[in-house]
Amino acid sequence: MFVSHLELADFRNYTSASVALVPGPNLFVGSNGQGKTNLVESINYLATLGSHRVSGDQALIRQGQDAAIVRARLEHAGRQVLVELQLNRQGANRAQVNRAPAKPRDLPRNVHAVLFAPEDLAIVRGEPSGRRRFLDQLLVQLTPRMSGVLGDYERVLRQRNTLLKSARAARVAASQLTTLDVWDERLVDLGSEIIEARGALVARLRPFVAEAYAAVAGEVHTAELASELSILGARPDEVTEVDNATVRTEIDAAEATSAFVAALARNRRAELDRGLTLAGPHRDDLLLRLNGLPARGYASHGESWSFALALRLASAALLRAESPAGDPVLILDDVFAELDEARRRRLADAVQGYEQVLITAAVESDVPEPLAAHLVRIRAGRVLDDGAER
Repeated sequence: MFVSHLELADFRNYTSASVALVPGPNLFVGSNGQGKTNLVESINYLATLGSHRVSGDQALIRQGQDAAIVRARLEHAGRQVLVELQLNRQGANRAQVNRAPAKPRDLPRNVHAVLFAPEDLAIVRGEPSGRRRFLDQLLVQLTPRMSGVLGDYERVLRQRNTLLKSARAARVAASQLTTLDVWDERLVDLGSEIIEARGALVARLRPFVAEAYAAVAGEVHTAELASELSILGARPDEVTEVDNATVRTEIDAAEATSAFVAALARNRRAELDRGLTLAGPHRDDLLLRLNGLPARGYASHGESWSFALALRLASAALLRAESPAGDPVLILDDVFAELDEARRRRLADAVQGYEQVLITAAVESDVPEPLAAHLVRIRAGRVLDDGAER
């Protein structure tokens, strides 16, 4: 898959923009703050329905405007698809596929992209929520219907937490909360499906991560993934040490359901005291290990950077292997400035075979020459020259 044309209206700092793209590498060059990242962010948003820089949509709409529009023409195996998303300050966002109305959550079925940016260092070094978001975005790209499951789980979780808070305020005894049992059943059904799907994804991703880490770092290290499960007693949001009894590579829905039911029963008193649901996929973590040790807290800055990049390259490789849409659009946002010369060359070699690679850089010479053949210059929210060939 590749994007052949991109149009923006009132997106970030762009009043309007129209840019033609080609298969293979495309390099966007401009000083910091000019809008390079905004261009590639718009494509990644179509694929993930989220920004890698902000949690909400409001910052994506140009100041003073009520809506922003992202429109992209995609091509794969001789077939074209036109996708459009309108982000609204008020009311729900709207989408179209080939000019026909669609739900925004349907867009990831048509757009596959993997973006790596300096912010991804937080996947390795930051809080568990970032690693959960990484897994779930990839899960939705591979299995779009999981978007609905994740959304339903969040709604049930909010309702259950509201009930727990109300019960705490009213000092209701656990034995009197029959309504909670109804929410528990739905929480377990949805949560077990998510836990099983994440576990299967981790298992499929593991070999690609090991291969990508070796390719990027150029060193013999063992990079591994596993799941820390709160239904087995893990508390990654509260405790930094890893309890191996709570770590699993995969878990099926039946086992997850049994463990989830037991965890809710075990935590009932504490949940009523705190007004929070203390076990479930919203409290899990993706455990990243390097040479047998947790990367968070043990890996150096360079090792953490290589691990974060390996996660994204592995995601792209998995999408390439499993998606009927072929290669995802691979986006490298301001990456090469952070790498030494050897890592730049290794990364360039690792991405050369993808159908389309979009790269942003403030300094053109930071990017290896084979990736700079199709050059687009950006200044102050304007595309200065579109498709200059070197």
